[in-house]
Amino acid sequence: MTNNPTQLTLLQDDIRRRYETLSKRLKQVARYILDNSNSIAFDTVASIAQQADVPPSTLIRFANAFGFSGFNEMKQVFRQHLMEETVNYTERARLFRQTATDDSASSPESPVEILNVFTMVNSQALQQLAMQVNPDQLNKAVKMLNEAENIYIIGLRRSFSVASYLVYALRHLERRAFLIDGLGGMFTEQLSMVNPKDVVIAISYSPYAREAVELVELGAKRGAHQIAITDSQVSPLAAFSDVCFVVREAQVDGFRSQVASLCLAQTLAVSLALNNVEKA
Repeated sequence: MTNNPTQLTLLQDDIRRRYETLSKRLKQVARYILDNSNSIAFDTVASIAQQADVPPSTLIRFANAFGFSGFNEMKQVFRQHLMEETVNYTERARLFRQTATDDSASSPESPVEILNVFTMVNSQALQQLAMQVNPDQLNKAVKMLNEAENIYIIGLRRSFSVASYLVYALRHLERRAFLIDGLGGMFTEQLSMVNPKDVVIAISYSPYAREAVELVELGAKRGAHQIAITDSQVSPLAAFSDVCFVVREAQVDGFRSQVASLCLAQTLAVSLALNNVEKA
């Protein structure tokens, strides 16, 4: 059994793949990051630059070269990996306090503070979703769903609630929608009848569920159309999708929301419902 791919492992693979093309200074950063991944989340930018024997500006150039706006944004990948590896929520909250930098905003403590912060960051995530979703891709996804004979929906662990809602909504639109939940370990059997007239919707976020990746590969081999809802353009789901929606969920103290993903799911369902009205 292979480990589930994560944003961190995908980034590390990308660094290894591009290593020989990097400048001498960027290679120094690459070596340090690959050899010290466990400490990146805890160390300051100044400390990392000193250990890698490069100026702090080189860290910024390195992060830019791999698609990040700055090195602190890249550090979030390492930090998030630690959160994802920590299943216990109490330990996750404790770890967040440990990895928080001195210049970060103070974390919410009371229920009211937590509510206020989640409300604020979810509002920002929804605004970002509206700006970043490509209208043509959205229309293409709705068209695919409208023409599908069957719609198979994959969403495991944290993604399960979004997948369940989509099945619920599509069933109310009298669509043949099926939740692939792997009951009894029958993941492959539940998708065994998929064909080119069907659509597979796969929802997965880092760390990407291994079963979900294997199922979208199966769907691709069977010629099914595929829609991915995920958190990165380099997500393993993206390579198999006809339409890929990258959703940046809000996050507080290492706890990610699902508001943006549910909003996107509801948008697909309601758009499909309006298509039905126009045809009636």
